[in-house]
Amino acid sequence: MNRTHTGFGTLPIVDIGGLYHDDPHERLITARALDRAARDAGFFYVTNHRVGRALQTALIEHAQRFFAAPDAWKMRYYIGHSSAHRGYVPEGEEVFAAGKRDRKEAFDTGRDLPLDDPDVKAGTPMLGPNVWPDQPGFREAVSGYYDAAFDLGRCLFRGFALALGLPEMHFDAYLHKPPSQLRLVHYPFDASAEDAPGIGAHTDYECFTILLPTAPGLEVMNGAGAWIDAPPLDGAFIVNIGDMLEMWTGGTYVATSHRVRKVTQERYSFPLFFACDYRTVVAPLPPFATPDACAKYPPLAVGDHLFAQTAQSFTYLKRRLERGELTLPDGSKQLSSFGQEARYAVPQSHP
Repeated sequence: MNRTHTGFGTLPIVDIGGLYHDDPHERLITARALDRAARDAGFFYVTNHRVGRALQTALIEHAQRFFAAPDAWKMRYYIGHSSAHRGYVPEGEEVFAAGKRDRKEAFDTGRDLPLDDPDVKAGTPMLGPNVWPDQPGFREAVSGYYDAAFDLGRCLFRGFALALGLPEMHFDAYLHKPPSQLRLVHYPFDASAEDAPGIGAHTDYECFTILLPTAPGLEVMNGAGAWIDAPPLDGAFIVNIGDMLEMWTGGTYVATSHRVRKVTQERYSFPLFFACDYRTVVAPLPPFATPDACAKYPPLAVGDHLFAQTAQSFTYLKRRLERGELTLPDGSKQLSSFGQEARYAVPQSHP
């Protein structure tokens, strides 16, 4: 059983229009609604945001066009050729903690940084230039959506700050150059698929995720341990709490375990994994820094956690680890170390 999440049967819906209001009181009222949804479910819809429908449509159309291309052409942009974990992810490349490969392909992007950026020159993992396929309009559509979704994330973070009793701009200091990834994910049509678990249960590694899905398939674990459908809601994004916000709140917000069912319907999914700057060190904030919380959540560097989790789940990175070309940061956690399923587990770390 989960100490904070309720046995919800549907995801809460939060109208976040008040976060854009000039009146601080209106922003605080909305922040309190965010807080309730984060505590009760850790997964919720947000409506009345400011990410335009045209930006969403362009993103979806360009993703459809890209994934419809021949595999050989897509592999020209294989993520394993990138220095910053960007590009095409073929089926079977990504494997979660259960060791199961799933039927999906993806294209990973992030903040597009030039090669002469100081952090890129220093070899900081997960930071660098995007890989752009030779598809007219793709770069503009993806970049335009990324910028708008990132602005939404900054707005949500200010709402979370108010909800947690912090100055409204508290988290802005950690958002200069975060390794926030936008993934374009394609689940192909499979007429033989059974309605069964596909992508295994996991949490997201960052602070929170902003998701645009095109079809059902997503399931969320509630506080009673039951799996709840989280279908698309027209005009809404799905937002879920990630590992780092669980740490910052000392477990008051819990990274919600979720999975994707195998369904016959073709599906596209566009998560923006909203992170903080790579070298941000996260530990329970003062209002949540109880002895138990501090013992459960020792300080952890955001970038190290993201890189370690990624390196343990992508085949090309695991091969580099095996060859000794990469090493995991000290104290790296194993996959699925957060969320409901790990709530009472003894934390395990790599040496």
